[in-house]
Amino acid sequence: MTTAKAPGIFSFEMDAKAEDTPDLEILTFENGNFPDETITYGEIVSKGRKLAKQLQDMGFVQGDVLALIMRNHPEFVYALYATTAIGAVLLPIDPRNKGNRLQYVLKDSKTKGVIFSSEFTENASRALAGLPDIQVAGVVRKEGMPEIVKSQWTDLSAILEGPEAGEPENRCTDPNAIMEIIYTSGTTGDPKGVVLKHARIAPYSMLAQLVFQYKPDDKLYTGLSLTHGNAQAVTLIPALYLGIPAVISCKFTKSRIWDICRKHGCTTFSLLGGMMMGIYSEPVKENDADNPVRLVLSAGTPHAIWESFENRFGVLIHEWYGAVEGGFAHKPPGVGPIGSFGKPLEGMMEMLIVREDDSECEPGEVGEIVARTPGQKTEVNYLGKKDASEKKTRGGWLRSGDMGHKDENGWLFFDYRKGGGLRRSGDFIQPGFVEAALALHPDVDDVCVYGIPAASGAPGESDLVAAVVASDGGAIDPAGLFKHCRENLEGNAVPSYLQVVDEIPKTASEKNLDRLLRDDFSADAANVFALTN
Repeated sequence: MTTAKAPGIFSFEMDAKAEDTPDLEILTFENGNFPDETITYGEIVSKGRKLAKQLQDMGFVQGDVLALIMRNHPEFVYALYATTAIGAVLLPIDPRNKGNRLQYVLKDSKTKGVIFSSEFTENASRALAGLPDIQVAGVVRKEGMPEIVKSQWTDLSAILEGPEAGEPENRCTDPNAIMEIIYTSGTTGDPKGVVLKHARIAPYSMLAQLVFQYKPDDKLYTGLSLTHGNAQAVTLIPALYLGIPAVISCKFTKSRIWDICRKHGCTTFSLLGGMMMGIYSEPVKENDADNPVRLVLSAGTPHAIWESFENRFGVLIHEWYGAVEGGFAHKPPGVGPIGSFGKPLEGMMEMLIVREDDSECEPGEVGEIVARTPGQKTEVNYLGKKDASEKKTRGGWLRSGDMGHKDENGWLFFDYRKGGGLRRSGDFIQPGFVEAALALHPDVDDVCVYGIPAASGAPGESDLVAAVVASDGGAIDPAGLFKHCRENLEGNAVPSYLQVVDEIPKTASEKNLDRLLRDDFSADAANVFALTN
């Protein structure tokens, strides 16, 4: 087995894999109604070097930022090879970003060049119109996508299918150099760019082997965007570094996920809590448990559906907790209480629940989840935001911004995002339980429950809003849905309002963007229905 010349550096790791098994079909990109694309290690290196030459010809040098605006396609992997080879920095952007938000990320990151898929031409063009110094390094066009509209834009396929390119000169070998910038979801405001070093990704394969216990005969699957740390850490990097084939959908699909796993023989996949609720809300089918999946890696499984999900689909859930900034805990299947996200890795991570004054909470007491790695300085680098970086690691602890508690045996539980707890008539309401009840209604395809200031004016109190999407383009019967809620929820958990929408806006991690729903909410709107006694 060939050893990478610069272990851990993505491009060198791919060089070593391509030398040993150039024709191994390692990644399959599943494209919905259009043909799948399967790529080998040899193609990753060959096409990655062609793109690296293209970037160098454009003047890219170490530290320059290349932005990607597209769904999951092979070009993402080629771009990752190219940037890590020449020392440039990859900036994967959730393609759902548009307008001022997209322009903000491009400007904040000091992007030098951008690659986008032609389906997002309008979004990219509007953002680039105000940023004339950013070069278009190429446009990705797939079957079913619009034509490339400007003749001066390079069709990236012309580069990737063109003449071979040699090994780039002046390759990056420094594990502490910047490899990637991943922006936070921005669920409460402008997103922040988390700066990641090359050394960050090498442990992903060890985590996959020792904690998630991937096996050589596994086949991985994800529908999460590769712009999100989860898809990279749990699926992409372990697959490529360990030689375990993976299937990656161009975008998440809750209705076809089991069919995809059956078709490709996928044995494990990664989910986030919002995705799990969406899958669970699909109509029950007789063959739900007839699938090859043995293990679901989940971050944020709703307690209300945990056991039902396992039983219905015949899978085991390995729960875990972490963020792109750091911190990690997990709960293997069958260990610990349902609802817990586990415990930190002994000797490798410390995690506490603390009060505002940093004193440790008692079991059952809710406080902020903080973490640190023993013997290491706790660091977070938010691009260009020194004060925010220092605030995030105040006192040597990573401040998660998540509120949780532990039980008498040290098992950790997530309760709500700091500042986002919902209290109603003195009771704390868990939106996940309300969403679970609504998801079971046959007329509901997707749901997001959030709070607005209580009409009573009581400080800290919320009225509940349930934003719902009708199944199969049908209609929502508000009276019937309120009746369903009364029959399945405690009184204080019954929503005050139903907000009927065409879709629930999501982040790259498939989290509900409730702030956008909140911005659009009006009690007098035609799509909003109030609870009546």
